[in-house]
Amino acid sequence: MMLISPCFGCDVAHDLSLEKYEIVNILGIESSCDETAVALYAGDTDTKQGRVLSESIASQIEIHARFGGVVPEVASREHLRVLPMLTAQVMNMANADWQDIDAIAVTSGPGLMGALLVGTSYARAVGLVHHIPVVPIHHMEGHLLAPGLSGDLPAFPFITLLVSGGHTMLVRVDGMGSYTVIGQTLDDAAGECFDKSARVLGLPYPGGPEIARLAQDGDAKRFKLPRPMLQKDNLHFSFSGLKTAVMYAARDLEVLDDQARCDLAAGVEAAIGDVLIKKSMRACKEQGVTSLLVAGGVAANQYLRQKLIREAKKYGVCVNVPAPEYCTDNAAMIAHAAFKRLSAKPYDEQAWDVQARWKLSELTL
Repeated sequence: MMLISPCFGCDVAHDLSLEKYEIVNILGIESSCDETAVALYAGDTDTKQGRVLSESIASQIEIHARFGGVVPEVASREHLRVLPMLTAQVMNMANADWQDIDAIAVTSGPGLMGALLVGTSYARAVGLVHHIPVVPIHHMEGHLLAPGLSGDLPAFPFITLLVSGGHTMLVRVDGMGSYTVIGQTLDDAAGECFDKSARVLGLPYPGGPEIARLAQDGDAKRFKLPRPMLQKDNLHFSFSGLKTAVMYAARDLEVLDDQARCDLAAGVEAAIGDVLIKKSMRACKEQGVTSLLVAGGVAANQYLRQKLIREAKKYGVCVNVPAPEYCTDNAAMIAHAAFKRLSAKPYDEQAWDVQARWKLSELTL
């Protein structure tokens, strides 16, 4: 991997220790896919807790909807257009100036290469001009720790179910930077299954919210949809077969009317939810862990949230789910992850570059 210095030869401070701060202000930047986000986070170095001072997100859903999915080049251009504006907006909302910012945290991977380059290049340029250290953050680590934005994180170790459009995995967390993937999808992620099933039903992108909306009026038992990998003696996932079953069920109907769409939507939601919940409970039991965090865009699904909490009580497992606004991509989670890292270890700024592919297990402090 080619490494590029984040400082470009400037005299920006190459280390950042929280010892000299009572409150550390971190500007978070997220641009890994189709949402541009900026947030200002204030961390209390004594209590190790923090709060979001201001934040702003520019969604590209309407721009990509006509394509049925994210177009990388379009996403990159949109990030480039709105990022400076969002930053100024967030600074104004918090009544902050650049001299108030102690660090910049930016998503450096994984994600769309062009989109990542826009965010990191902007962060580096701002850091260079204002002499602010830039901290690269793994996108999935941001999600993994996002429940901490809504309250205290549980004591280590805990299990996190990371479930989104591109990822479905179970991660054992033994400490900051100590992550072990104990289960993951072998093909489609849960979010992809929602999107592809929605397309079969003639619903717009993104599919997850549309499926959830129709499912409220549907009968989840009308169609017998599979629960892939549920009987396998492992913690892995597979959702491609479920998507195919939805396609066949819709094809075999004489008429795919509104009620059939609602019933299929309810069936998809229940099938995905059942697999995620049962695999998560199995993971907690096998690992001897009693705390489960759920993060990622699919964690906003109310069926999953409510049923998971009910089922977890039967297993003696405590569930921690972030507020819905912190389930999807956001910059607050990036700034929060940076604060947790800085709280665990002073940051020694070294050469780094964006990584479109970056395994969570490769992270260390």
